[in-house]
Amino acid sequence: MAAPFNSLPAAAAWYEAWLREAALPLWAGAGVDPVGGLFQESLSVEGRPIEAPRRARAQARQVFVFASAATAGFGAQWLEVARAGWARFLTAYRRDDGLFINRVAGDGTPIDTGADNYEQAFVLLAMAALRAADGADLEGEAAAVMAGLQDRRAAGGGFRENGPHPYQANCHMHLFESALAWEPLGGPAWAALSDEIAGLAMTRFIDPQSGALREFFDADWRALEGEGGLVEPGHHFEWAWLLERWGRLRGDASAVAVARRLFENGLRGVDPGREVAVNALWDDFSVRDGSARLWPQTEHLKAAVVLGDAGQGLQAARGLAQYLETPTRGAWRDKLRADGTFVEEPSPATSFYHLMVAVLELLARA
Repeated sequence: MAAPFNSLPAAAAWYEAWLREAALPLWAGAGVDPVGGLFQESLSVEGRPIEAPRRARAQARQVFVFASAATAGFGAQWLEVARAGWARFLTAYRRDDGLFINRVAGDGTPIDTGADNYEQAFVLLAMAALRAADGADLEGEAAAVMAGLQDRRAAGGGFRENGPHPYQANCHMHLFESALAWEPLGGPAWAALSDEIAGLAMTRFIDPQSGALREFFDADWRALEGEGGLVEPGHHFEWAWLLERWGRLRGDASAVAVARRLFENGLRGVDPGREVAVNALWDDFSVRDGSARLWPQTEHLKAAVVLGDAGQGLQAARGLAQYLETPTRGAWRDKLRADGTFVEEPSPATSFYHLMVAVLELLARA
């Protein structure tokens, strides 16, 4: 599909119309289970619900999407969708220790009662979005989540994650995002958490020689090599967006410079033919996985616009638009193969968070 715009302002108008006219109504309708009240995990590209276990991250991200839509002026009705989703989420996912379980069945029956840091980060982000939207009193809930994570503190800073990669950058990236969202809403502990994670990123996660963001580490935060040496362009863009924001808030020019270098390294994973960021590189920046999921495209877009690169912003907006060409407007494709064809599969609800943040950045800066 040829993108129906040739400038960033035109792209912003196109994406705003898609969001307002199609995506929000579709996911507030077919995207909500009319019986149990939980958000659907996915929809077909024709807009039909696909039954699947419901991850905490998907529920929290959808709460964030609809609360953010209300705050951005898309309509007060979206706040009611967020509130209803949040109320159902609390009853189905909350544990006694203040954390939230990873996954339930469609009827709310627990499936995975673990509480990964990654899931908690999005719960915190949903809380911040609700508080920003209507002043919801959620500081105690957010503090309880952080208290529940304290026994996972790593000796070298940050947190250990559950699962096979306990020392990883990814869960910290989203905790960083949530801390930045809470900074203007809560107490000084959120700024301290932002500062801690920014410091960890700039001293441990990012290789000082190459400027590459590394994903997996040993217990001393030394990057794993070989198969463990994964380099993801999408995460380069995502961390660039976060560190630019943090650096600007703190008046730290060195952080902004790190963000720009991350962005430039992320561009090494952009395929100019398809106008998309590929999934993964090796640590020498050669292509490891030439397929391209939707979410790296949103990260390319928002990093480009926040760093003032209009040309890359327009390229990212064009690349992303092809994912939104679906039989039912408001759904999306998720995986573009290296040969330029899409995998036929449902639209994951979790992508709406990525799309919402990218569109809001585009609207703010185009």
